[in-house]
Amino acid sequence: MHVSTLVWGVTLGGLIAVLLIDLLIIGRRPHEPSFREATSWVVFYVLLAAAFGTWIWMSYGHQYGQEFFAGWLTEYSLSIDNLFVFVIIMSRFKVPRIYQQKVLLIGIVLALVMRGIFIAAGAALVTRFVWVFYLFGLFLIYTAWTFTRQGEADDSDFKENLLIRWSRRVLPISKDYDGARLTTHTSAGKWIFTPMLIVMIAIGTTDLIFALDSIPAIFGLTTEPYLVFTANVFALMGLRQLYFLLGGLLDRLVYLNLGLAAVLGFIGVKLILTALAENNVPFINGGEPIPGVPHISIQVSLAVIIGILGIATIASLIKSSRDAKKAKASVDAVDAD
Repeated sequence: MHVSTLVWGVTLGGLIAVLLIDLLIIGRRPHEPSFREATSWVVFYVLLAAAFGTWIWMSYGHQYGQEFFAGWLTEYSLSIDNLFVFVIIMSRFKVPRIYQQKVLLIGIVLALVMRGIFIAAGAALVTRFVWVFYLFGLFLIYTAWTFTRQGEADDSDFKENLLIRWSRRVLPISKDYDGARLTTHTSAGKWIFTPMLIVMIAIGTTDLIFALDSIPAIFGLTTEPYLVFTANVFALMGLRQLYFLLGGLLDRLVYLNLGLAAVLGFIGVKLILTALAENNVPFINGGEPIPGVPHISIQVSLAVIIGILGIATIASLIKSSRDAKKAKASVDAVDAD
């Protein structure tokens, strides 16, 4: 896939423009978006991603179009899982609702920067060293296993890391927020940091951890840097509005972790099969590719990803509905007594 410098420039310019619009909206009027506003923005970003994927399909062929959609769908699903932790962070640090948009947007910008760095490094490694696929595949399988061991999201899912603890100990932090500002001043006129800085550090370091999962996953679907980058960007765009749109629905996606585990495990196996088919590791088959290794096409991958996530979502909503009915029946029985 040959992407000209002009196309890269136009793409980056357009994405930066969309982010600047987001920044202007939040900077001008910090608020908690209504259900209608959040829905409109989420639909807009999904349609924008669909239009971009269609353009890829028409301009570069169906293979690359399917790779983009498979990558975007996987990254979008992982981003939804990220929202569980974002909800916990906002709750843990008691961030006022009207300022949560700014926190999320800055977190998204940080995530884009960090993923851009990881994508550049990953693309260089994948191009030069086939054995990286072995590492990526094993890492994804391990991550899938850890996902299966996760229960429902609660405060125990977020633990303050070393950087957060160091910041609390070393930096002068006020007890209260001062709007969405990172700094404020005391009655004596001394400038100190607000708890918002700690929240930003928590969001940023969490983004870094999630990037370690998402980048190997998408490289298992496409090795084209342009597709890897744009799929990640489109998956993160609209995440701020999705946070407010889903709200309590996140608690109903009880099988999302299992669905993501299955997706990551599948991609991990796919990566290892690719590594075996292109093997050049000396202690495996004498450094020669292994013949007869099954090839999983992008068409199959896309179908498997859609199927797994669809089943996980439907099963989650059915279980949540049944649990709600059981809880209501129990309450009614107690009231009747």
